[in-house]
Amino acid sequence: MPTHPTDPGLWSPGRRALTVGLVLSVTLVASEALAIANVMPIVAADLDAGGRELYGWVFSGFLLSSLVGIVLAGLLIDRGSLVRPFALGLGLFSIGLLGGGLTPSMPILVIARLLQGLGAGAIPAVAYVAIGRALPETLRPRMFATLSTAWVLPGLIGPGLAGVVAETFHWRLVFLGLLPLIAIAAAMTLPALAAVAPAAISAPGEHDVAVDTRRRLPLALLLAIGAGMTVAGLTDANLLPGVPLVIAGIAIGLPAFARLTPTGTLRAARGLPAAVLLRGLLTFAFFAVDVYVPVALEDWRGTSATEAGLALTAATLSWTGGAWIQAHWIERTGARRFVRTGFAVVAIGVLGFATVLIPSVPIVFGVAAWAVTGLGMGLSYSPLSLTVLREAPIERQGEATAGLQLSDVLGSSLGAGIGGAILAFGSRTVGDEGIGLAGAFAIGIAVAVIGLSLSGRLPGRRSVAASPVVVPLPGVDEPAR
Repeated sequence: MPTHPTDPGLWSPGRRALTVGLVLSVTLVASEALAIANVMPIVAADLDAGGRELYGWVFSGFLLSSLVGIVLAGLLIDRGSLVRPFALGLGLFSIGLLGGGLTPSMPILVIARLLQGLGAGAIPAVAYVAIGRALPETLRPRMFATLSTAWVLPGLIGPGLAGVVAETFHWRLVFLGLLPLIAIAAAMTLPALAAVAPAAISAPGEHDVAVDTRRRLPLALLLAIGAGMTVAGLTDANLLPGVPLVIAGIAIGLPAFARLTPTGTLRAARGLPAAVLLRGLLTFAFFAVDVYVPVALEDWRGTSATEAGLALTAATLSWTGGAWIQAHWIERTGARRFVRTGFAVVAIGVLGFATVLIPSVPIVFGVAAWAVTGLGMGLSYSPLSLTVLREAPIERQGEATAGLQLSDVLGSSLGAGIGGAILAFGSRTVGDEGIGLAGAFAIGIAVAVIGLSLSGRLPGRRSVAASPVVVPLPGVDEPAR
């Protein structure tokens, strides 16, 4: 998408430091996410404390705590510059990495991942606000695509390198080896964030927005607790306390989610509410499968962690490719067509990958199918962000963008958690991990089909460049995979 003739580009002298800093930050989070996903089968086998019962929690706990990190970062942003919440995010992320690298058991690993999630929620939230304050509307689609490109290097070498390190040395180095990168990221990014001008203190309604953000923190806590109780109930082997936990979790989390998102989100009302709900459905469909791709390849098919990393790499590259396709064509075709196509491609990709559960299907076919799934995510993910930024009234931009991110993270967490519950159920009841994997993949396909059926509720074609320039509150445009 071409920039306005009077607007300097992302790599102009005045914007280069911010662009590089944000890309580096996303690269750091991406490296950790892809590396941990690939070595988790080795970690779980080594710790052997909780087994498959806690496998999904390693990912769900990370995502649920990031819900709180997002809102907490918003509070700090309202009170000052972007530097303090970013530094806090890096600090919590580092403590989580240290705890993960030194953990003696799966429960302690889950706690370490909770701390990582708090930091990971704050880091991209700051990045989103920096984009809103520093870049005009015409450059945002290109910046989103550039941030997607930040996953390329981690996608190329992260999973494979993590597999080599875990198999040759020890999986603990996959956690601990990232700590020096955090110091480098801080040294490069903090000065660039300090140079971003804060929002005007006298802006109309700013005090009301800050007060509203403070009220949102308890709701975010309730949402995280409710979602956690739901996942815990689903993964419990017994009806008691499993069923009561699920019921209580839904009763606590659902009202909080409704209050944290635009009115009509739960019923997919046309326009903005539908875009927010579709984001959650999209991430649910993807992460119900993504975190178990290494399980299917390493445990079920017997490949090495290095070989399984190829599937994660392929999906990362194709996701980036899809993001650049939408960046160049969305102004001509509109977001709705990209989102609809993306959901269809995700469903087809997951169905194709599920065939690796059949021993006679070549592994390379599964890798290619997972790359197709990544392409679908790239085509549909950013258009939903742009739809929310475009459709929300200017006085509700902060609420809308925060609601989008909460839906995003909740979908990712529930997808990973429910997928893990189905996997554990299959292993526990019939003693066949393949049945559990097939069930997790089936739920991902079903949710993608639901998203496809609801995508028609998005607004029709309209120029992205025509939307107003706004200063959004915290959100994120890349999930912590």
